Amino acid sequence: MNQKVSTEVIQINISGSDKPGMTSALTDILAQYGAFILDIGQANIHQTLSLGILFKTTSDVSGDILKDLLFKAYELDINIKFTPIAPDEYEAWVARQGKNRHIITLLGRQLTARQISAVTGIVYGQGLNIDAIRRLTGRVPLQQEDRALKSCIEMSVRGTPADRSLMQKHFIDLSNDLGIDISLQADDVYRRARRLICFDMDSTLIETEVIDELAERAGVGAEVRAITESAMRGEIDFTESFTRRIAMLEGLDASVLQEVAENLPITEGLDRLMTVLKRIGLKTAILSGGFTYFGEWLKRRYGFDYVYANELEIEDGKLTGRYVGDIVDGKRKAELLRLLAQVENVDIRQTIAVGDGANDLPMLSIAGLGIAFHAKPKVKENARQSLSTIGLDGILYFLGLKDSHID
Repeated sequence: MNQKVSTEVIQINISGSDKPGMTSALTDILAQYGAFILDIGQANIHQTLSLGILFKTTSDVSGDILKDLLFKAYELDINIKFTPIAPDEYEAWVARQGKNRHIITLLGRQLTARQISAVTGIVYGQGLNIDAIRRLTGRVPLQQEDRALKSCIEMSVRGTPADRSLMQKHFIDLSNDLGIDISLQADDVYRRARRLICFDMDSTLIETEVIDELAERAGVGAEVRAITESAMRGEIDFTESFTRRIAMLEGLDASVLQEVAENLPITEGLDRLMTVLKRIGLKTAILSGGFTYFGEWLKRRYGFDYVYANELEIEDGKLTGRYVGDIVDGKRKAELLRLLAQVENVDIRQTIAVGDGANDLPMLSIAGLGIAFHAKPKVKENARQSLSTIGLDGILYFLGLKDSHID
């Protein structure tokens, strides 16, 4: 009597020193017996390979497949492990795929075991499962300048958090305590299709507040800085603070604008960020509560597509202490973000907004990806994402880009 042939699902896990042609040799054996590969994944850490293959075959040839794989593993001097998978277990696993997936990005000057352990502990506590981990930054040399150093890994997790708000709070607390940025994003089509990015200017694209620089030249630096800091913390209305500060600049020679522009301290990572953003086709905009003179200067230097800021009134070569047109405040920034999305025919969920102050929160809250950059505590607490450990090019990792793809 012929033995009944049944379907078998088998997982093989291979580990050992990486050698050219290893994956080809193993999958060739499966091909010879007509096996169907259900899933495959491979990682390489310091020339050590870890390969997993899940395949379907039939009971009449499964023994021969395992025997040939064992011989090939011996020949290649690698370790191989076989695990049979029950059909109902496999079907349940398939049913879970593609549902409620998230991406967690860990970013800092360097990543330690303590930081990774703390993050994965929160993931586990929320009932989520880590499907994959990949490094986005290049391999780190043992000796490297601290300012240039950056390290980033990305985790793909599956499941529904038991309490997403609490999870986000734990991540914020970890960020503050352990000096790491942690981003939690839904793994959806919009994350992979960002098309418009809008930046605040002062203390975001440049490492200063231009109005403070002008105030120093006008001899009222201390008074203006105090109002600026209060406004950025959200303690006073932006429009009121702006009007009060600009009035103190009355009589300042307009030639000072060029001198300040030529000496602006550019934020770390801006050159690299703009190079990559233009290469991958994102539209870029400056939406600033600062001044158009400096926004236009940055536009010429870095190729921004749009600039919206405040216009200083100048008469007889002197600042009048007044402005022209409407103030670009927090509400106006959000309106401009929506307008640019319409102009570029972009879904609002495909947009990114980046800023540091309380007046940036409206646009951060409506963008598909809102990033508080080196922001005040109040802003970080109210933004969905924050970046505080490295420069602006850290945004590229929030988009899932790898150093090996963009440098």
